[in-house]
Amino acid sequence: MAKCSYVPLFETKQVKGRVLFRCIAASIFLGICFIVMYRVMFFPVGGKAERWIWIGQFLSELWFCFYWFLTTVSRWNSVYRLPYIQRLSQRFEKELPGIDIFVCTADPLIEPPSMVVNTVLSVMAYDYPPEKLSIYLSDDGGSDLTFYAMLEAANFSKTWLPFCKKFRVEPTSPEAYFRTASEPLNDADNWLSVKVILI
Repeated sequence: MAKCSYVPLFETKQVKGRVLFRCIAASIFLGICFIVMYRVMFFPVGGKAERWIWIGQFLSELWFCFYWFLTTVSRWNSVYRLPYIQRLSQRFEKELPGIDIFVCTADPLIEPPSMVVNTVLSVMAYDYPPEKLSIYLSDDGGSDLTFYAMLEAANFSKTWLPFCKKFRVEPTSPEAYFRTASEPLNDADNWLSVKVILI
């Protein structure tokens, strides 16, 4: 009986300004009808060259009218969808597949280890069941610097990942988070958590 309670995974909303768009599209369609009617009524009866020029113009106008019609039909009833990510995880958490994520690096001078560490830590903080998420670092250059940076990142992840989950930190990359967090946190619990990390 629990499966009968259906909760939608997204909400569909109509785009604003549809009436204005439809009025503009209708006026353009009326103009196209006048152009086609004009071309058919004033078919040139002169020389052969004039007829071929007229036919070429008319065919190109018909082609652009067809293209306009296709683009207008696709936008006629525009909607956007707001996904509810938490509902997705609630409904399918047991059925979610295992994911393998490969982070590749080759040269520590071109790709600094700090950038690689931030990438790995942000991927580890994904809102996904941790037992179904595997992250691999492929270091083609075999750099000692990248290796020791990842050892430090492993220690830092023991405090960073719980901090991200507890306070729903966005963005989950440490470098991006500390760059954007210019204002101090007002909550005393947050400051205590930061203090524990620093100690």
